[in-house]
Amino acid sequence: MMTPPCPPTPGPVGKALADFLAASAKGTWQELPFFRNGSAGTVAERVDAIVAAGGEVLPPPESVFRALTLTPMDRVKVVILGQDPYPTPGDAHGLAFSYRGRRRLPASLRVILAEMAEDLKVPMPRSGDLSGWAEQGVLLLNSALTVQAGQAGSHLRFGWAALVDQAVAAVSARQPAVVFLLWGAAARQRAALVDATRHLIVESGHPSPLNRLRDFKGTRPFSRANLWLEQHGQAPIDWCLS
Repeated sequence: MMTPPCPPTPGPVGKALADFLAASAKGTWQELPFFRNGSAGTVAERVDAIVAAGGEVLPPPESVFRALTLTPMDRVKVVILGQDPYPTPGDAHGLAFSYRGRRRLPASLRVILAEMAEDLKVPMPRSGDLSGWAEQGVLLLNSALTVQAGQAGSHLRFGWAALVDQAVAAVSARQPAVVFLLWGAAARQRAALVDATRHLIVESGHPSPLNRLRDFKGTRPFSRANLWLEQHGQAPIDWCLS
């Protein structure tokens, strides 16, 4: 009898996916259909094919699922949706809008932090690392969890969108009171997945300086979120990045 061939060794994103699934527990992100019906594996294989062909994919594999790891589903109090990771190596680390590069803060992040400083009457942060938000229950989830270096938006049609849709719907169904901060047209489309009778939806334009309507500045999403959380018996978010 011939020995069956060994299964192929997964690529770096496939390995990161396996590690993420190994941390599975009841009531967590790993129970979403995206992770149970093979969709996640299909997307990981597509990304790893680019890596195998010599392409560079961001963020580093160990950070691809960082938003879900830092903010378990049962701890989500606020949801902020981004588009895709920063396409410059060293900048992205798996959280929407969050930045760890050494250059000037990205334009949209500067607008976000300036609004936070004005809204809460606090100093403008120097750091763009939003990990502190995520650790308090702010889900910072991009519409695509990966991107090819130097090619913004290159993985938006790879299948990651199903994960985002399912994550938003699951948070709406399972959590008692969550604030959804939906910035820009792509994020606002997902308002239909949220039960507005139980959760607060704060919609506005995108914080990008290229937004001609300028309908993000002055919306005060941070104080509005905290007020609503407190009114529903939850601790507010410390938005200051010290």
